Amino acid sequence: MCMVCGCGAGETRMENGEQGHHHVHADGTVHSHDHAHDHHAHDHARGVGADIDFGNGPAHAHAPGMSQSRMVQIEQDILSKNNAYAHTNRSWFDEHGVFALNLVSSPGSGKTTLLVKTIGMLKGQVAINVVEGDQQTSNDAERIRATGVTALQINTGKGCHLDGYMVGQAMERLKPADESLFLIENVGNLVCPAAFDLGEHHKVAILSVTEGEDKPLKYPDMFKAANVMLLNKCDLLPHLEFDVKLAEANARRINPKLVIFRVSATTGEGIDAWVNWILSGLKLQRIQRAGRERTLAAK
Repeated sequence: MCMVCGCGAGETRMENGEQGHHHVHADGTVHSHDHAHDHHAHDHARGVGADIDFGNGPAHAHAPGMSQSRMVQIEQDILSKNNAYAHTNRSWFDEHGVFALNLVSSPGSGKTTLLVKTIGMLKGQVAINVVEGDQQTSNDAERIRATGVTALQINTGKGCHLDGYMVGQAMERLKPADESLFLIENVGNLVCPAAFDLGEHHKVAILSVTEGEDKPLKYPDMFKAANVMLLNKCDLLPHLEFDVKLAEANARRINPKLVIFRVSATTGEGIDAWVNWILSGLKLQRIQRAGRERTLAAK
C-alpha cells in the first residue's frame, strides 16, 4: 500500500499485458502494509455533528508495529524515488524539445472530451502522444485513438494516480518525436496526483462548472501544484447557479499565479486561447532546446 495516499499495491497493467507494481522502487521492491485509522484514539469530547480537523500535526495513520516517524520516512522515500523518475522524464523531454502536460481533475469534469477537442485543433501542427490513466478499461484511450493520435492506456488497478515510473515506461513504449506534444490524462482524482511529479512541465487542473465554486478550497494541494486551470463546460452556465468569478477567486486564493481559461469542449468556447497557450509552450521548448544545442556545440 502506498504510504503517501493509501492506494493499493496491486498490479499496474499496460495494454499489451505488461505488469508493474504501483510505486516501483529503484530496487524493484514494493512495500505493502495494513493501513487502518484508530478512530478511538481521537478526541471524543466533541459532540455529534461537531467539526473534526485532522489537518494539523502528524498523519492519523497507523500500521501495526510501525512508528509514525517510520511511516513518514517511508513516505519521503517513496516521493524521493518518484521525483528521481520524474527528473529523468523531464530531462528527456527537455533534451528532445517535447512539451509535456499533466491533466488532472475529478471524474466527470470533461477531461477526455476536452483532450479530443484540443487534439483536433493541434494534430495538423504538431505530433502528439497521449497517456491515459484509469483504474480499469481502455475506453478513453480508444476515444483518443479515434482522432488519429497515438494513445497508450495505463490501468492502475487499485492505484488512484499515475507516477513517474509509469510515465517513464509509457515514454519508452511511445517514443515521442522531437519537438512534439506529450499529453497525460491522469486518473480522475484531485488529491493524490498533486503529490506525484511525473516529469511534466505543467499540471493543468480542470474544474467543471457542474462542480462547486469551493472545489479549489476543498482540494488546495492540487490547485497549488497546478500552473493552469481550465474552467470547463461553460456552455452550461445559463442553466446553472454557478458563480464563475467566485470559483476563479477561490482558485487564486490558493495560487495567485494560476493561469485560467474559461472553456467549453462542446461549443469550442475559449479553446483557441488554450491552444495558443500550448503552442507558446511548444515554441519555448524548441527555443530552449536550440539554445542548449548551441551551448554544447560551442564547448
